[in-house]
Amino acid sequence: MTTANQISPGMTINLDGKVYRVESSVKVTVAKGTPFVKTKLRNLITDDIVEKNFKLDQTIQEVNLTERTLEFLYPEGKEYLFLDVGTLDQVPVSSQVLNDKVHFLKEGIQVKAMFYGETIFALELPQFLEIMVVKTEGAEGDASSGSGSTKRAVLETGAKLQVPLFIESGDVIKVDTQTNEYIQRV
Repeated sequence: MTTANQISPGMTINLDGKVYRVESSVKVTVAKGTPFVKTKLRNLITDDIVEKNFKLDQTIQEVNLTERTLEFLYPEGKEYLFLDVGTLDQVPVSSQVLNDKVHFLKEGIQVKAMFYGETIFALELPQFLEIMVVKTEGAEGDASSGSGSTKRAVLETGAKLQVPLFIESGDVIKVDTQTNEYIQRV
């Protein structure tokens, strides 16, 4: 067990049965009160940020997450099936853990998964992926000037994003999965 006085950013803790990553922690001392630790915690399942204060001597349960590499296979009902590259076991992942990352999944993509026991708490996609455009829609912006003009594209994974006017169906583009933005044509 760890005391609240030892909390530092980056730690993973269990609080009321939920797993949180410490985003920030500040020791606060007040003139006529007891000092405490003010923290911002990110829920690893819902990605929500909560603020929580702890007494300095309050015990905190630190959690050790393990990182494993998974390879996406296919969707199966409301879950998505992955292959654990290390053990070759099939691992089902709920859509709640994936959130909007599901729009960038295609067969063969490898992701980093954070496990607590056998429960997956987070998946991290590669920052850049090469994905084919299957459909483009009308231009937005001032099409006559050519600068800053974009159009909506639908990718083979189902993701939708803005691309330059010269991108057509069948083109393979590089996408930043963290910002959901077009990078370049491949």
